[in-house]
Amino acid sequence: MGFPQVLVLGASGRIGQVLRHCWPKTADLCWQTRRAPRPDGTGQGWCGFDPLADPEALVAAAQGRQAILCLAGSIPGRGGALADNIDLGEATVRAAAGTGAQVFLTSSAAVYGDQSGLLEEAATLRPTAPYGVSKAEMERRAAELGAELGVGVCALRLGNIAGLDAILGGWRPGFQLDVFDDGTTPRRSYIGPQTLARTLAQILTRLMSVQDLPPVLNIAQPGPVEMAQLLQAADLEYGLRPAPPSAIAEVTMDTSRLSELLSQEDPMTAANSTHMVAEWRRLEQKMIKEPPLV
Repeated sequence: MGFPQVLVLGASGRIGQVLRHCWPKTADLCWQTRRAPRPDGTGQGWCGFDPLADPEALVAAAQGRQAILCLAGSIPGRGGALADNIDLGEATVRAAAGTGAQVFLTSSAAVYGDQSGLLEEAATLRPTAPYGVSKAEMERRAAELGAELGVGVCALRLGNIAGLDAILGGWRPGFQLDVFDDGTTPRRSYIGPQTLARTLAQILTRLMSVQDLPPVLNIAQPGPVEMAQLLQAADLEYGLRPAPPSAIAEVTMDTSRLSELLSQEDPMTAANSTHMVAEWRRLEQKMIKEPPLV
């Protein structure tokens, strides 16, 4: 089964960088960016437009595509409006209507909020931060619009991505971690960047001919990762500070549905701090040499 024809929205972001370095160079992919596209010498196509300001360009880019993967969105601290997450989800679904393309929207484990135990996709959403609220609303409205327009929509709830996260990726000298009364630091569902790329490729390939997409998939490696262990594996120094009352000790997603979907020849391995740090460092050397988009 060949790699599907995919339109990737928000391809100039960090996840987009990872996918561009890991996905097949021969695949028929269209990488969208709001900046002017530049040739990259690989034959992979770029398209430049703003999905919200130019919906006609988005519809045109969706033509002939089997799937649209929306990585585009706003995150805290980057100056964008979090409401854009909702608008981008709906715009993606509208663009897919009538093309036969399936829609995969990147969501977040933040939609679960502060809940204990293993969080399966059917769990009640209780986001505590504005970002999680915006992603939960994006999921809800995109699903409703997809049902109305006959578009298959799957929300991909991403765990933390090693190297693209606020801990390993956001480390600076003097970095401090929250520590709880039991001596542990926050625990989260994580996935290595190369593992993420392989996982998304498998999902898109295996689901491109499925009539009924799973409405939601948790995307992470099995088992939580303690943030202190991740920094130790990367040999990065850090301090400890008492966790504030608002700090969430653990967010662990149930990945059994994802494991059932993936190929048995390339199954999902358990989260391992050392392995994820190694994945990130292999990719980081390639990514920092990539010339910026103009």
